[in-house]
Amino acid sequence: MENPVRLVVSGMTCANCSLRVEKALRGVTGVQEASVNFATGTAQVLFQSGRHELNAALAAVEKAGYVAVPAETGPDPERKVRIGELASLQMDLTVAAALTIPVMALAMLPMLAHGIDSTAHLFHPAPLWHWVEFGLTTAVLLWPGRRFFRLGLAEVRGRALGMNTLVMLGATAAYSYSTLALLAPGLFPSGTALLYFEAAASIVSLVLLGRYLEARAKGHTSDAIRRLMNLTPPTARVRRNGGEIELPVAGLVAGDLVSVRPGERLPVDGEIIEGTSWIDESMLTGEPLPAEKGPGSSVSGGTVNTTGAFTFRATRVGADTVLARIVALVEEAQASRPPIQALADRIAGVFVPVVLAIAAATFLGWLAWGPATALNQAFVAAVAVLVIACPCAMGLAAPTAIMVGTGRSAELGILFRNGSALESLASTDTVVLDKTGTITRGRPVLSDFKVLNGEPIEAILSLAAGAEEPSEHPVGRAVVEFARQRGLIIPEAGGFRAIPGRGITALVAGKTIQAGTARYMAELNIDANPAMGELDILAAQGKSVLLIAVDGRISAIAAVSDPIKEGSVGAIRALRQAGIETVMFTGDGQRTAEAVAREAGIQRWEAEVLPGGKSDGVDRLRREGRHVAFVGDGINDAPALARADTGIAIGTGTDIAMESGDIILMSGDLRGLVTAILLARRTIRIIRLNFLWSYAYNAALIPVAAGLLYPLLGLQLDPMLAAGAMSLSSLFVVTNSLRLRRFSPPPITLT
Repeated sequence: MENPVRLVVSGMTCANCSLRVEKALRGVTGVQEASVNFATGTAQVLFQSGRHELNAALAAVEKAGYVAVPAETGPDPERKVRIGELASLQMDLTVAAALTIPVMALAMLPMLAHGIDSTAHLFHPAPLWHWVEFGLTTAVLLWPGRRFFRLGLAEVRGRALGMNTLVMLGATAAYSYSTLALLAPGLFPSGTALLYFEAAASIVSLVLLGRYLEARAKGHTSDAIRRLMNLTPPTARVRRNGGEIELPVAGLVAGDLVSVRPGERLPVDGEIIEGTSWIDESMLTGEPLPAEKGPGSSVSGGTVNTTGAFTFRATRVGADTVLARIVALVEEAQASRPPIQALADRIAGVFVPVVLAIAAATFLGWLAWGPATALNQAFVAAVAVLVIACPCAMGLAAPTAIMVGTGRSAELGILFRNGSALESLASTDTVVLDKTGTITRGRPVLSDFKVLNGEPIEAILSLAAGAEEPSEHPVGRAVVEFARQRGLIIPEAGGFRAIPGRGITALVAGKTIQAGTARYMAELNIDANPAMGELDILAAQGKSVLLIAVDGRISAIAAVSDPIKEGSVGAIRALRQAGIETVMFTGDGQRTAEAVAREAGIQRWEAEVLPGGKSDGVDRLRREGRHVAFVGDGINDAPALARADTGIAIGTGTDIAMESGDIILMSGDLRGLVTAILLARRTIRIIRLNFLWSYAYNAALIPVAAGLLYPLLGLQLDPMLAAGAMSLSSLFVVTNSLRLRRFSPPPITLT
């Protein structure tokens, strides 16, 4: 199967447009799947293996009345198309306004002071001014209004009626009625041969104004991803041929040695080989504090070097960098269609035909039961219904919120793979947490080292570290690391021997050193009773205990623990306050699991869970009717990540876990999980508010436009006001979604 091809589509104005383009693409031979996003103006096309009919796909979109081009590689591929479309809208709006304002003035003269009207008629009689209105309105429809007719006719031909159809019919009706009244007033009943040129011109101008403001506001929805793309500097200093040269970042290859000075952004990913520094990684992970880096440390492109100068070897360049992968994930999420959008798509598919039926019924109803001038009221009401019912707001309700929400989450170090993950996370009521590497740091450290026979701690620790130096066991490595942190000299060991599951034996500085479990000491006939009291206390705390014997006598006891991450306790408390239950799964023993659960504040936990058992546990919780999110970081977490309603991978974990997750927490901090859930809930609330507004708007104003208030209050909605109200509705949805840009993570205590 081939990778999806991304297209930039221009000319779409409502949800019906995106459905029409989608239908056209799916009808192309060789296209396996197509998804079109109205808010982003993009299409994802998946071709069948070996069938890459790109030209046929582009032609199908053009036949449907739109223009599609392959998305360019590089930063913000839609930007050029968006800027061009905005410029075109601005030009059309300027021309339309310049022509419409005189039409409005001429139409309003009779309603203004009688002196002004009389003065105008001194120069030319009224019929001439009517012809001026006709000429200006004709120019409005033929020039700036041409886009509505081109797309509207394409919608009619394709039997996929949309917003352009409604605007085209409304403007055409007003123009045709007025032209006929001007040319042959005798055809109309007495008192009904009125002119509505200002309505035709204002419909085009106001819809263009709304569309221009909407396009500008929609441009802000992609600000977050644009800021991410701009993090990469344009050039880099590279060591080549014995010297240092400056190259465009696009010219870097894996293996290049790149020099970075204080205050500069890193151009690509790599590994430091010279120098040390503190690097601000907040733009990738959301972590505010800089991280210390030195030789052997991994660094990412787009991060900022704050203090020292260093040189690193490029390991990933171009589309392989962490930043490029983040941008790709955000783009994928923004282009996806969440399940909540399905309802809007179904409604949009039948909405316009229903509106046309309502407009026709309105016209006939006024003719049948209206007053003596019913023809005028029937015409005005039908046009108002057509214009005010444009379904733009419905099409924008979900995509704009998804764009802003996923963009803001990326800035906070949270990556959603698709809109479905965002919607799924918002409804989560149970979070299952892996212990090692998720709640805890995943790196054992020496927490206790107690000497039992009164000897200096440095002497015993040095001997123990010397014996454990050849060992690969995490507990032994923790002992060695602790000795190094204290600046001790670690002597060389001889005769090293490891007994799996028991311990080790080695000869260090002429002494026989044995380290291991109490069972191992018993096998060696070494009396461990002096240490058993302390051993039980440490084991009850969930720590792994190591007995150390020197020349056949217990000399010290060491305890190793995997400490809880900073922020885990506060995050679990915040989840509980948000109404979410936390469950911990771990492969560790009962004592360790109980100790960690108690310290972290987790009420429900399961110990000695095998990798397959985590997946089974998730299924068990789902059968209880829970909506489960699983958080993990290891290879053995991948099945559970895939089985959960929402899989959340810790970004500091393995690649396979990240590939299995629906959401990635780049920082590895559980506080990011709380932020992700609250942001998802806020986004879904805004989507629902957008839908509520757009549906309520149409439900309330279509009857008003049809003339429901006329019998009660004598009020009838003018088509010009209807056009303005329709544009404001779309603008409300976009600006409401933009509120997500101000979302801030909740304050969470570390403990």
